[in-house]
Amino acid sequence: MSGVEQRIVKPGEGDQRLDRWLKKQFPGLGQGRIEKACRKGEIRIDGARAKSSDRVADGQTVRVPPLGPLEQTEPTAPKPPVRADEEMIQAAVLWKDDHIIALNKPPGLPSQGGSGQGERHVDGLSRYLTFGYKERPKLVHRLDKDTSGILLLARTDRVARRLSEAFRHRATSKIYWAAIAGAPLPRAASIKFALAKMPGRGRGGEGEKMRCIHPSEIASVEGAKRAQSDYIVLENAGQRLSWVALTPITGRTHQLRAHMAEIGHPILGDGKYGGSGQENLGDGWGASAGGALSRKLHLHARSLMLEHPVTRARLSLTAPLPEHMQRTWDFFGWDPRDVPVDPFSEEEF
Repeated sequence: MSGVEQRIVKPGEGDQRLDRWLKKQFPGLGQGRIEKACRKGEIRIDGARAKSSDRVADGQTVRVPPLGPLEQTEPTAPKPPVRADEEMIQAAVLWKDDHIIALNKPPGLPSQGGSGQGERHVDGLSRYLTFGYKERPKLVHRLDKDTSGILLLARTDRVARRLSEAFRHRATSKIYWAAIAGAPLPRAASIKFALAKMPGRGRGGEGEKMRCIHPSEIASVEGAKRAQSDYIVLENAGQRLSWVALTPITGRTHQLRAHMAEIGHPILGDGKYGGSGQENLGDGWGASAGGALSRKLHLHARSLMLEHPVTRARLSLTAPLPEHMQRTWDFFGWDPRDVPVDPFSEEEF
């Protein structure tokens, strides 16, 4: 390679260390060469000096100096996408019996298809979850694309109907974990703003967003639906950031995200509802953490408690945090073992 290059971090390439990003861009580039170029200020991110451990973000510009001859490496054949997707979705299985399958849905994977999604969504990949059955398992509820955590599928139509009834009549208990801006007061409360859809842009309604409506104004706003979310602060990092448990009493689109933003404490990484303020490294709410925190959405469906639709046994499912949230928890020293499984059973609202 000769001459200085200005490379743009493409969508989906962000949220990784600079040295790892560079090695993917230039196979054969050694760690020592990267460290030396960083020390000399030859590698820069958006014009600023950079360390090999800095994390790049989508859209940033990386200045790359002439690197000279690179080491020759044996090319490795990438896994065929179909095989990789099959392994990914099967690795996400938390629970499986003759009637239901529970997944720990990865962030970034849609529950169902949409414009341009093809079949790379949970519903489309369910063909890899038959495990000896003729029919694909069926989704009985959904999670937002960027929300991770527990997602249930029914293995038969009869079980799908029973589970759908359980969700519709709120016979299940769902607890989400989130990292949010600031430290809300009171530390436990109910949020009861109604929600109304704001139209998105584009022919497919891309960018659709929910608007919070004060309960007293519901009758005057077309399409407004009552909504309630309860929250409890589990830990906080001063006034900068808090770990909260959330439970949706109703099940509206983007309910938890819109409600937390409405009370001034948006979920970390939620660009749609204002949770991207950690980019303000001067005096913003993320100033104490800087670039150490991932810009991905920090919302995770942590646990689900329900009566088994066939055996009637009480079933309690728990999903480990996704990697980007676990890094944030480790950064602040937050330990899931230090909080109750169901904090709402000990609180009164």
